[in-house]
Amino acid sequence: MQTYILALDQGTTSSRAILFDQEGNIKASEQQEFTQIYPRPGWVEHDPKEIWNTQLKVLQALLRKQKVPAAQVAAIGITNQRETAVVWNRITGEPIHNAIVWQDRRTASICNQLKADGHEPYIRENTG
Repeated sequence: MQTYILALDQGTTSSRAILFDQEGNIKASEQQEFTQIYPRPGWVEHDPKEIWNTQLKVLQALLRKQKVPAAQVAAIGITNQRETAVVWNRITGEPIHNAIVWQDRRTASICNQLKADGHEPYIRENTG
């Protein structure tokens, strides 16, 4: 039975699924863009449900179009968009707010103050 490797790439502007054969050759891919939300200048957000739905759709479309049953997927690799953050309700599993995207600048003044106060070396050493 032929088996495949699946990559799920949840990027800053789109969700992508890529199917590889066992030799690492790309067999097919699917991609779908999603909405960028700019509630204020410098703020960037994503709807977590839209992220989930677009990622699920590209995965399902890829497997359906390639006629690959899920049982033939031997491994899955997942990538995501840097430090984008989502807060979930632990009871309902629902997002509490839109995802705050890594490009968002709403904390720039706090970061600048930490830097001015001499904390940059400590932060860089401990967070990269």
